[in-house]
Parts: sequence; C-alpha cells; structure tokens
Amino acid sequence: MENLKDKLKEKGYKLTPQRRATLDTIIENQGKHLSTEEIYDMVKENCPEIGLATVYRTLQLLDELDVISKINFDDGCSRYELNTNEDDHQHHHLICLKCGDVIEVEVDLMETLEEEIENNYDFKISDHKVKFFGYCSKCQ
Repeated sequence: MENLKDKLKEKGYKLTPQRRATLDTIIENQGKHLSTEEIYDMVKENCPEIGLATVYRTLQLLDELDVISKINFDDGCSRYELNTNEDDHQHHHLICLKCGDVIEVEVDLMETLEEEIENNYDFKISDHKVKFFGYCSKCQ
C-alpha cells in the first residue's frame, strides 16, 4: 500500500477512500479476474456512496500505474488482476469455453521461443500474452 501511495503521489494523486476500497477489493479477490461491474458490486458493500464511474476511473488509474493489469478473455468485458511484478511477463491463462473458468499458468514456457524469435528476426520482445481456450477437467 505504501508503494501505491508513492506512485500516486508522484503522479499528483491521493489514495482516497474510494481508491483504497477498490484496491482492497482486488487484493482480497486476487486470482478471480473480476470485471468492472463485479468490482463495483463488491466495493459498494463497504463503500455505499461510491459510483460506477468512480470505480471505472480508479481501475483506469491503477492500470496506468501498473498496479493492476487489464485482461481481455474474449468474453465481452475487461477483467482485472493485481500486478504482482514477480517477473517481467504476465502469466498465461487457460479459459474454459463451456463454464468460463480461468486457470492461471504460472510457469513461463515461452522463454526459448522468445529467444529464437529475437535471434531470427532481430526483434526485442518486451512481453507476451498467451491465452489457451479449451475445456477444463469439469467440462470435458
């Protein structure tokens, strides 16, 4: 939270109660890939005066500050997850086409492929995003 306060202060923002409530909701639901509306519904329970527009603006700001990551699972809405900055790349996701479950893949198996692409095409890769679509064990 201190790191976030510093990032906000650098950019001329404050950690308002609404921003704190939004971030707390994301932290408490880490790994759930919540949509804006889902975050709003949860934040509203603890902060009833908050508006949907405030949550949208807060999510946009937190994304710009790299505190959270905006993810598109091709389901018609943006989803968010806490940016843990454990490595330079985002982790990969397995998305079930039947039930919509999202499974995080923490292992990065793309390093060798990245090296090959960089060497063969004289291209410096800074990041990649991989989504695998299929059927989870419950839906097979």
